[in-house]
Amino acid sequence: MKLFKRPKKPGVLPMPLWLQGMFELGQAAVLSALVVILPLTGVWAANGFSDRDYASLARLSGQAWLLLHGVPLTLSLPAGTIGPEESAGLLSLIPLGLTLIPFFLCWRAGRRLARASYTDQLWQALIGALGTYAMLGVAAAYFSANEDVSISLVAGGLIPLIAAGLGVIIGARQEAGSWVRLIGVDLTDWIARTSQHSRWAGSYLWAAVRAGAVGVTAAVSLSALLLVAALAMNWTQMAAVYQRLDAGIIGGAVLTVGQLGLLPNLVAWTLSWASGAGFSLGTGSTISPLETTVGPLPALPVLAALPGGQMEFAYAALLIPVAAGVLAGWWFLREGENHFDEWLAIKVDARWFTATVSTVCLGGIIGIVAGFFAAGAALLSRGSLGIGRFVDVGPDPLWTGIWIAAEVAVGAVIGYAAGPWLEREKSRRPASDALGSAT
Repeated sequence: MKLFKRPKKPGVLPMPLWLQGMFELGQAAVLSALVVILPLTGVWAANGFSDRDYASLARLSGQAWLLLHGVPLTLSLPAGTIGPEESAGLLSLIPLGLTLIPFFLCWRAGRRLARASYTDQLWQALIGALGTYAMLGVAAAYFSANEDVSISLVAGGLIPLIAAGLGVIIGARQEAGSWVRLIGVDLTDWIARTSQHSRWAGSYLWAAVRAGAVGVTAAVSLSALLLVAALAMNWTQMAAVYQRLDAGIIGGAVLTVGQLGLLPNLVAWTLSWASGAGFSLGTGSTISPLETTVGPLPALPVLAALPGGQMEFAYAALLIPVAAGVLAGWWFLREGENHFDEWLAIKVDARWFTATVSTVCLGGIIGIVAGFFAAGAALLSRGSLGIGRFVDVGPDPLWTGIWIAAEVAVGAVIGYAAGPWLEREKSRRPASDALGSAT
């Protein structure tokens, strides 16, 4: 029986793995709930919820806890709230920044469970951990529902397991150091038994997938810098919105925390804007470098940073995904895994043809991978506020993926084609330095 790389640390109570899993993720659920309960309690204590008793505040906290896990809430708005008739809507806009809180708490729990488990026994801890989290989600959905908000018990039990399960598995894998220590399956040995051609094809595709991940990571990073620049340039307008709201110290702090929770969403929206696909803030609105049409917006300070007016240089933002693709193509060249190009060169003598075909195919694969990840980010960041025209908020995943795929593919072709000249220039520098030192 093999132990994990790190032995069980002293101070951990001896208990069955399933029980320790229940304890670890139960603790994560409670801590993540406190992150929601304490700010809302502060607002309530400052008479921010004058029409609510503490039981109603507890239900509101449960609804917020479920929402940050991605559970949609069905709102039933009474007549006169947004119109003369009673209306219903779906609140599904997830503050991804707040979702990272239970994710990292479960990541920590996964590492602790990995230290306490033998190889092939982690499943026992996972059953107890995820089963407990699901039951807590069902309980939160049941007790948080009222006449204004209805919540599916199935969604309350299953959807929180996405963030919790990813956190536990990633944390356990990091602690174990390898999948063979975690689940007892040696993928390296299985790959070694395949044919050489299969290994070459697998290494080529795996390197292309990683290059696509490099491309979309670079695009997201550059979009985040663009968002920071937009916030910095519109700081005075944001401060003016804060002053008009006059929410007080506690209310302003809670409002700021909520906006920080939306920062990952805003980064994804900026990525979609920079790609040219754009995003929407309500039905009928479009915000992109090509066209901007915005209706009335809620009084949220961060929305003061939206692009507007004359945007002569907005088209330059379209270069962000292309630049990310250039980096991805150069990264793939440095990996040296273009076995498809080698195979084509063996089959066809015309080098100009094989180099062109292999480079274009490589750019297409990298672009598709980057577009897939970008579409996933757009899907997670979009949602509905369930009120009036704000039932369509965020980027369109399909168009975001298509634009990012095309632009990253073009950049990857450029980066891979220009890579040899960059590498050649880099390799010349040590020789010139050596010559200078010798003289």
